[in-house]
Amino acid sequence: MANGYNEYDHKIDYVFKVVLIGDSAVGKSQLLARFSRNEFSLESKATIGVEFQTRTIVVDQKTIKAQIWDTAGQERYRAVTSAYYRGAVGAMLVYDITKQQSFDHVQRWLDELRAHADANIVIMLIGNKSDLGNLRQVETETAKEFAQKEGLSFLETSAMESTNVETAFYTVLSEIYKTVSKKALIADENQGTSAVMPGTRINLTDKDDVTDTKKGGCCSS
Repeated sequence: MANGYNEYDHKIDYVFKVVLIGDSAVGKSQLLARFSRNEFSLESKATIGVEFQTRTIVVDQKTIKAQIWDTAGQERYRAVTSAYYRGAVGAMLVYDITKQQSFDHVQRWLDELRAHADANIVIMLIGNKSDLGNLRQVETETAKEFAQKEGLSFLETSAMESTNVETAFYTVLSEIYKTVSKKALIADENQGTSAVMPGTRINLTDKDDVTDTKKGGCCSS
């Protein structure tokens, strides 16, 4: 798979909105920074509200602009972030392997996601901070069993060491592409025209999401 940081090098075939969710301080913003800009900072501050970054990749010879939304994990912002599930076709549910409580809250985040998002949204469970294995509180097998039970894909990552970060995002985006391609194929067979127009944001439902609001001081790469 080829990938690139300059989205203007290629025609954009699809725009996929993916949300990062999970408790505060599990490393959502660091995962986003590592994927979008290949950066990591030990001085990272808590996200206020929501912000997003973009990165363009190529999947199956199609140019996909990933629009990754970083939602704040603090309880007092949950009412704000719930609005940003709308239009999302992918979600990365992140916990910290060194904080049992962040894993205990995964079910609650998952329930909220499923209550607000499209039924066919692609979801990956991510155990972040795998570089801190000596402080581990959540066993890998425990998380794997949970993911299997809930029908989620699963990976452990380290934003600091860049372990599995690319793999995680590419897996989610590739699965979204497969879902969209299958839907377009079915529509093409039934109607003679594709339900998916290149270069537009893709929802898994038939409703178009035209919201493109940036909040929380975001910047695009």
